[in-house]
Amino acid sequence: MKKLLMILAAAAVAVSAMGQDVQQVAAQAAAALAEAPENKTPEPKPVYWTKSVMTQINFVQSSFTNWAKGGNNNIAVSTYIDANANYAKEDIVWKNRLQLDYGLLYSEDKPIIQKNKDRMLFESTFGYKATKHLNYSATFTFLNQFNAGYVYKTPTKPSGAADDWSPSKSDWRHARVLKSGAFSPANITLGLGVNWVPNEWLTVNFAPLTGGFTIVTNEKLRANYGMELKSGHDASEAVKDAQGLLVNGSIYRAARFEFGAQLKAEAKIKVNDNFEGSTQLILFSNYLEKPKNIRVNWDNRLMWKVAKFFSLNLTTSLIYDDLVLIVDDSHPAGHRAIQFNEALQFGFTYTFTSK
Repeated sequence: MKKLLMILAAAAVAVSAMGQDVQQVAAQAAAALAEAPENKTPEPKPVYWTKSVMTQINFVQSSFTNWAKGGNNNIAVSTYIDANANYAKEDIVWKNRLQLDYGLLYSEDKPIIQKNKDRMLFESTFGYKATKHLNYSATFTFLNQFNAGYVYKTPTKPSGAADDWSPSKSDWRHARVLKSGAFSPANITLGLGVNWVPNEWLTVNFAPLTGGFTIVTNEKLRANYGMELKSGHDASEAVKDAQGLLVNGSIYRAARFEFGAQLKAEAKIKVNDNFEGSTQLILFSNYLEKPKNIRVNWDNRLMWKVAKFFSLNLTTSLIYDDLVLIVDDSHPAGHRAIQFNEALQFGFTYTFTSK
């Protein structure tokens, strides 16, 4: 009995000692956990830039076989790129947009490829918030085209030609009339004013201090785009050829400076995932010459998605410039008129966007 009591006492002492060790180990573990650095999920970095690039390849094709009303087989292909890079941080807003539009047309009645669309437009607006919907702004605009544009007139049959004579490619090229070219004209403007942004789809910019240049590098076209004569020359010295192009265009300046006020209104409306449209109206008054003669540029674009990557696109452009003279058969000396073009096209559309 005495031995049994001794064994039980020894076991109790051992269990007590073991319990103290376990408690000590647990306390040390708790202290280590308390001192360990806390694993925090890193906060995402702020994103100040949003970027997107919309690309389109459009097609139009017409074919006529035994068509009583007549017509010529033709095909047109055009590309359109609309790239945007916008920055927003606190009170600073900076918007940049580049639009590139170019198209070619082939018609069976003319054995040459013609250009039917050509536009290069870059716009950059820097704003500093003044109120909730109003920003102080500086706007830069550059408008140009890629290459020469022509009016394609039917070649005149040469004297002595056979009855079955038909114009060749060379005849068509010689008969065409030059109307524009790279930097002929090009417009560069810088405006200081305010930007009113009442909601997400409408922006109105008013720049009462707007200066810029109209540039015409091709001497033949300078009179048609209102370039000023160099000092020591007058309009009576200007000589034009049968197509209304200047023979001695060097007597005109290559650039014209303008200073005035500009109003630009832009609206972008998205009805649903399949239908959206945009419009831009620019009005400019030149303080230095005939300020009441307002220059107008109005562009519209509608896009209807008929499938995931395919859309039907309608574009229109209207221009009125008091200094631009339209030369045609009825007005060989040129006249002022409203310029308008419209295109309805079907094509492939894909948009790249930043994350």
